[in-house]
Amino acid sequence: MRNFIWILLLFTSGIFMSYSQTKGIEKGTYLSTNKGQKIKLNLLDDNKYELVFYTGGYEIKGDSLNFINTTKSENRFDLSFATDKKAKKIKIKFLDPSYYSFYIGTQKGSETVQYQKLSDIKAKSDPDWEKTDLEFEIEKADFLYLVYEEYNGKSNVYKYALPKDVSEVTINYELEVLGDLKIAGFYDKKTNELKISEKGGKNPLVFLNEKEVQPVKPSKVVPLQSEIVSNWTYPGKTDYEELVDTATAVIDTSAVVAYTEAPAAAQYKFKLKIENNLKSAIAATKEKSSKFLVVLADNKNKLAKTNFDAFVIGQEEQTSYNMYDNYNPQYDVFNYYLAGGDDKKWLKNNKITDDPSVVVLNGNGDVLAVAKSDLTDKSYQFSYYGDFYRKLQRADAFVSIDKVFKNKKAADADLIRAFNKAALLETSYDYDSDYTLDDPNSTEFVITKATVDKKEIAQTWKKLIEAHQKDTKPNLYLVETIVKEIKNQGFTKQLFNEDRILNDTDYLAIDYLLKHSDTIEAERAAFNNKEGEIHTLGNVVSEISLALQQNTYVSQEGTSGEVNKDKNISIYKKIIALGKGNFESYRNYFDYLSQIEDKDGSNTNFLKEFGTYFDSNLASEKGSPIEKLDAIYTSLDPASSYSYDGWNSFKDYHSNLCNESAWKVVLKPQNASFIKSAIVWSEYSLVVTKNNPYYLDTLAQLYYKDGQKEKAIATQALAVKYLDKNVEEVTAGEIKETLSKMQNGTY
Repeated sequence: MRNFIWILLLFTSGIFMSYSQTKGIEKGTYLSTNKGQKIKLNLLDDNKYELVFYTGGYEIKGDSLNFINTTKSENRFDLSFATDKKAKKIKIKFLDPSYYSFYIGTQKGSETVQYQKLSDIKAKSDPDWEKTDLEFEIEKADFLYLVYEEYNGKSNVYKYALPKDVSEVTINYELEVLGDLKIAGFYDKKTNELKISEKGGKNPLVFLNEKEVQPVKPSKVVPLQSEIVSNWTYPGKTDYEELVDTATAVIDTSAVVAYTEAPAAAQYKFKLKIENNLKSAIAATKEKSSKFLVVLADNKNKLAKTNFDAFVIGQEEQTSYNMYDNYNPQYDVFNYYLAGGDDKKWLKNNKITDDPSVVVLNGNGDVLAVAKSDLTDKSYQFSYYGDFYRKLQRADAFVSIDKVFKNKKAADADLIRAFNKAALLETSYDYDSDYTLDDPNSTEFVITKATVDKKEIAQTWKKLIEAHQKDTKPNLYLVETIVKEIKNQGFTKQLFNEDRILNDTDYLAIDYLLKHSDTIEAERAAFNNKEGEIHTLGNVVSEISLALQQNTYVSQEGTSGEVNKDKNISIYKKIIALGKGNFESYRNYFDYLSQIEDKDGSNTNFLKEFGTYFDSNLASEKGSPIEKLDAIYTSLDPASSYSYDGWNSFKDYHSNLCNESAWKVVLKPQNASFIKSAIVWSEYSLVVTKNNPYYLDTLAQLYYKDGQKEKAIATQALAVKYLDKNVEEVTAGEIKETLSKMQNGTY
């Protein structure tokens, strides 16, 4: 939601709402818990609500009402520091910078301040904007500058003193810019949070009942200076016409990571092709699976053609703006056609009797929506970003599946494309959207509703998967649909809003993916870049391992059915046996196995599999542990969705994994046969992450259990030595107590 530029400074509302009384939502006041947003939601009597973004006083002068904002923030940024004398650089963690104009600067002593735009750093470190927060490193400095550049040409510039041994700075912010939102909400029973967002939007506003909100602690870090500067700039900044001569400017490139700003590209000029007959317009729409055809029937209006042409020009300009500097099919989602005299029979056959009317069709000519209106009144809805486009996609999926199921002569390819269309829908809160209107004179769109039978869907999908088991080449549309389905994002989720446990059909579908995995990997880039279509098919081995992991979480959340643990394990083993066990599949496999105990209460299955991975990939006999880790790290697919942010986190994962595996041997006597291996794993964890008190504690106890008591006591003494404030008090006490027991022989 915060990806939009919000410009409304005051918005209070007492609009009537009609909604079902959801258990858990009660009348009262809720306060937003989102960082940087002080928003109050009042649920009142008579199904009224108020959203209060700003409060203050007011005064009346003549016929003018002036609002006085009494809550203006004196410090937009909230900083917290972490210190480490050994740190050579400073890690910056900026929480959810979104698309705002933020700048960061550093200064050593009285030297020139070196600035960098945050969005430039984001574009370099996270070009696909997959992460909410921005993390990067800067060189050591004495002062930190934070700037918020407003749209009125004024900038808020803050200067902060950095502690001597600062190793990390976490930055939060508060802006006084909000916008007009079309919102929907749901109540999270697990967290008692009321989440409000635009339909289908990301980053919802999160509210808690006012009675449960803890008082906000004031920022402990106060800026040394705070000022508002008009037309703020710095050497190298290119946002203004008058630039400082960068050739003579002294710039310390080590202060902030340097990025070269590319020259501005020419604005792309998008043009719509308007066909002169309905048949051609439908055919042109069918060429691109993501497009819909908007038909205007306005035969009684003499200015219909003039208005239609003007509307088309406006849509071209808006689409050009979205595409920016080159064609992007993502935003080219509507074609337009003005119905003429030759289309009267078609209109009559489809019961389009109102004039004017706007009709939306899919590429097969099926009617998806109708409104008693003209194009001008509905222009705001014809956008890739609009909720209306999502509703059309959902209606199209239902209509397509219903149509192909009723067609006894439907080809296999038609079935696959119908399932694929449903699987590619975006997740939406609006599963139960009302498709009909009570007011017969309403000018709103009526969405076509088609019903589908869950049992028939499942049976047809099963037959389809079975029929393709002998394929010599994979069908990439089928592959993409399978991946979505096994990850609980596919047609079952989209059509019925239902999470489920993997079944026999899913395992058969996974076998299909593994059988063709090499060909899929060779062809998926071309498939993802298929002209006129939008696909995001990932590495299928990684997708399978992720699906198996998610399957465990779904079962833990109470979904009916039981996870077939043996089949899941057999899939992982098949992946490894095929030589396709990449890092992500192993990571998910270990995470899965670590949650499962063997029948005798041991972790033998997990420890055996981890031991095989360790010996093949990490063991130090064949080279430096760090070098071997680096070889794995550099081979990672950059397009995969790893949860590790950089090399340090990757190292930490492996040292933690080794320690956790070794700790299982410490905890359970049933795992005692792995003591020798566990010692090797534990020693490895300390090679990668030195002097970690948790790891030292694990190794010491393993030494003791192995009969190496003197070595155990010396190692446990080191664990006590390296205890610091980051170790929980209870754990620190246990580590000290273990040392005492080892020393007096009561361990």
